[in-house]
Amino acid sequence: MNYGWNDVQRIAEELEEQHPELDPYSIGFTRLQQMIKQLPDFDDTSGRVGEKVLEAVQTLWAAEKG
Repeated sequence: MNYGWNDVQRIAEELEEQHPELDPYSIGFTRLQQMIKQLPDFDDTSGRVGEKVLEAVQTLWAAEKG
């Protein structure tokens, strides 16, 4: 099932699954956006991306790390 920019929790979970070795806060927004676009089943045309969305993804991804 596809998901998009509004699904920040799902994005964070997918990023943790794909890149468990990375610190979310060490990644710049440009790189983070590219990483998200490469996630399986991600639909880049669904929703809008901006700084607030990327900040939310970083925060939730860090929380996924426990």
